[in-house]
Amino acid sequence: MKTHKNWHDEHVDALGFGSRLADSVAKGMGSWRFIIIQTVLVVLWMALNLVGYMYHWDVYPFILLNLVFSTQAAYAAPIIMMAQNRQNDRDRMQAQADYQTNLDAKQEIEALAIKLNQLEVDKLDKIIKLMEEMKMHAAK
Repeated sequence: MKTHKNWHDEHVDALGFGSRLADSVAKGMGSWRFIIIQTVLVVLWMALNLVGYMYHWDVYPFILLNLVFSTQAAYAAPIIMMAQNRQNDRDRMQAQADYQTNLDAKQEIEALAIKLNQLEVDKLDKIIKLMEEMKMHAAK
């Protein structure tokens, strides 16, 4: 059985590797799971560097940690913006599909209204014809 793809499926199929990767990264970074994991890692990083007896790889004021965050932000911002641009494209496609559906439904409703009106006119014509026949038979 062949299934018909909707606009969303066609859009997803048209995405390249980079677009899919950017969407996945943006989805991951915009989650509570990411925030919680990152918070735990930062607290561990700071704790190990504050209380570590042997080796401090990033002593207070955590310059390396700041560099890591700056690098993360430098890459995250454009990736998230790419994902937002694709979301805008999806929203436009959705709006166009909704508009076309509404337009098709309007045309079908108008056609049905015309058909119903014609049926009413036909019924009235038949009733008038029957009444005229009854009037002619009563006159005889």
